[in-house]
Amino acid sequence: MRISIKSMAILAMICVSVQAHAQFNLKKMAGAAVKTAQAVTLTDEQMAAYVKESVDWMDKNNRVSAPDSPYTKRLEALTAGLKDADGIPLNFKVYEVIDVNAFACPDGSVRVFSSLMDIMDDDELMGIIGHEIGHVMKRHSKKAFRTQLLSDATKDAIASTGGKAAALTESQLGDLSSSLINAKFSQKQEKEADDCGYDFLKANGRNPWGMVKAFEKFLEMEGGQSSSYVTKMFSSHPETKERIERMSRRAEADGIARP
Repeated sequence: MRISIKSMAILAMICVSVQAHAQFNLKKMAGAAVKTAQAVTLTDEQMAAYVKESVDWMDKNNRVSAPDSPYTKRLEALTAGLKDADGIPLNFKVYEVIDVNAFACPDGSVRVFSSLMDIMDDDELMGIIGHEIGHVMKRHSKKAFRTQLLSDATKDAIASTGGKAAALTESQLGDLSSSLINAKFSQKQEKEADDCGYDFLKANGRNPWGMVKAFEKFLEMEGGQSSSYVTKMFSSHPETKERIERMSRRAEADGIARP
């Protein structure tokens, strides 16, 4: 079969176009790979900077109890002497908000909501704080924050900086802060936080029965009062009764009297 010069020219143009398109796609893929690599190699220093920025944002956008507030004084008395957890420095503040909640950040910032303090006695409150610190000590909070940090909301901004901390928008800081407050953990992580929190309380002279008492109170709340913290703590996690029984057995085996 004879191919005309005109046909050969058209074929050549098609080949050039295909080659150029393939090169363009390869460039796009290479660019995406670079951005992903930059995001994945996020350093601990960068993580710390983003956590601090998020915590500062939350402290700015929530009503923090004043130093002379009864809430602040109570929390200071309960946490006196708790300086660090596995080398992570701890700091405590109260948010005066209506939600029943508490959370701890990867940098050791623990935030307790006043509405939670209103319904918990001292032992119960320390039980919850111990559990949240358990998540920090087991690095669950750090892993959850990293996952959110590398989500679609922020990963491009981080990757585009070439290894430097990116300036985040108010919306991005809001998303990151929400991930700290509402972090979801697996059943395994919740059990680890229970055990680690128990050990932390015991090692620091606090009665770990407080964790059991707090769980018992939350069990009552599960059947009635709505609470985002109850949902976060127990939804899709080990049954509350099972957690109560397991932690009770630990305290009994250690010969610790229930308050």
